Amino acid sequence: MVSKGQKKGTYKFSITPGNGAKDVAIAGDFTGWKPTPMKKQKDGSFAATLPLTAGAYEYKLVIDGQWLVDPDNSRWALNPFGTLNSVIQAE
Repeated sequence: MVSKGQKKGTYKFSITPGNGAKDVAIAGDFTGWKPTPMKKQKDGSFAATLPLTAGAYEYKLVIDGQWLVDPDNSRWALNPFGTLNSVIQAE
């Protein structure tokens, strides 16, 4: 799930992965596709708040080493590798 962060220009990414995931990160064109760790929350979800300027961004979640689209985001784009990326439109 993606929502606006508490500070202006920030967005909170959160996911509750199944199967007892241990390592969860987010990677996208806003991180140079370098996985950025997400912090485990008390409820078992993982979250990261990142600064984003206005525009469209592509990203993937990296869960225990597997690169996956965000299951809570139905906006996708085809990438050069023939797979899908999730898309967010920051305001």
